[in-house]
Amino acid sequence: MELKNLAFLSEQSEKTGAVGAIAYSHPGERFHGSLIQDFELLVLVVHNDDQLKSAVGHYRYGDLRYQMIYASRHELKSSVVTGNHNNLTQCLIEGEIIWEADSTLSDLREELSTFGAELREQKLLHEFTSFLRMYVEAKRHIQEGHVVDAYYNVLEALGNWARIVLIEQGIYPDHAVWTHVQNLDRALWKLYQELTVSSETLEQRVELVLLACEFSVMSKMSECSELLLRVLRSRKEPWSMNELVHHPQLRFVREDLPLVIRKLVFRSIVKESAGWPSIGGEGREIRYWIEA
Repeated sequence: MELKNLAFLSEQSEKTGAVGAIAYSHPGERFHGSLIQDFELLVLVVHNDDQLKSAVGHYRYGDLRYQMIYASRHELKSSVVTGNHNNLTQCLIEGEIIWEADSTLSDLREELSTFGAELREQKLLHEFTSFLRMYVEAKRHIQEGHVVDAYYNVLEALGNWARIVLIEQGIYPDHAVWTHVQNLDRALWKLYQELTVSSETLEQRVELVLLACEFSVMSKMSECSELLLRVLRSRKEPWSMNELVHHPQLRFVREDLPLVIRKLVFRSIVKESAGWPSIGGEGREIRYWIEA
């Protein structure tokens, strides 16, 4: 069946203000059936309104059953940076652009395929903030004696570290991360094996990897946080935390930004100023800046 002839496309564009649509099929051996979903076709409809929440619909056209996902431009870009909603990213990378009102989808696909400097910097900051959060959580759990929880967090932290390695090599970490890392960073691969297949006790393995993660966090902090540091340098006045978490260039790391800022302060990379009157409170607001 010719995808461009599907009548729902024009109908959906009128309802949502869509700017384009992508179709992603699962032919032959690439279709995993009920292991993932039992639809052979995924259609992603992208619209302009960032206020609209993503929605999913299941439809039938003749003998074809297909799934439609409606997402905003922001959600699509966010999935590329954060790695969340992997089905959106996979659809963008491998699907067929059925139509687009402008070049939004083509441009984003081109940015993803070339993995340009802007996207690379955003993804590097996102992976580092996730790496830092997982490391901190693992350390907290091991101190409280929750070894299994610490193991889960430190395994996630190693995954973030592995993606950072790929990003630094100019590789977008979309899938098979450890297969790539096995050839690119033997030390990190060995650390992963120490955690997962070593004969040491679970607690000993977690402690070993935590030491390595601590060194990596410290050594990579400035380089991976360059996007954040550049935002801080962009004006002379110190920044409030509220201003930073709502900055458009930092929206992908909003939840973990306070943690990163405090670590940067602890390392004396970022300075803090507590001389600003707070709104609706008796204390003084802490603001952040970088020494010229």
